[in-house]
Amino acid sequence: MNHQGQGCIKCGSRDAEQKEVAMTGTGLSKMFDIQHNQFIVVYCKNCGYSEFYNKKSSRASNILDLFFG
Repeated sequence: MNHQGQGCIKCGSRDAEQKEVAMTGTGLSKMFDIQHNQFIVVYCKNCGYSEFYNKKSSRASNILDLFFG
């Protein structure tokens, strides 16, 4: 992939991957809000720095661009 950003803000590496994750809240939100707690985590494979993006408000196509700035 060709990303125009600067690289990881911590180490400058361009080697990043993304993965979909689900997080639970506390109390009743554990049972009822699972679909609202879907995130995409983008992480630098060099230093491990990670950022989370709400899946519903982010387009998968531009998440790596957001991570690299």
